[in-house]
Amino acid sequence: MLQHILASIPPEVVAAPNDELRTDQLADWLRQIFGPLFLVIVSIVAIFFLFTREITRFVQFIVLAIGIGVVFYVPNIIETTAKAIAKALGVDLT
Repeated sequence: MLQHILASIPPEVVAAPNDELRTDQLADWLRQIFGPLFLVIVSIVAIFFLFTREITRFVQFIVLAIGIGVVFYVPNIIETTAKAIAKALGVDLT
């Protein structure tokens, strides 16, 4: 499995000895790996809560999962949120 993961890394992500470190494709590669894993875990836990009839925990879990998904999958959400908070607090961003 490790060989499959290493073979799936695009050549642009793997840094050569004299090249600059490029991380722009690294985020996409990590999303490709953790995206399906995240969805599987969310599905299993959600099904467990539904079968045990714990609707309140199910709703709390779904809201939390949506929040985590937004942070990981919306581009630049962390940077935009940090700038908005800094601007709201009156911090000069220039």
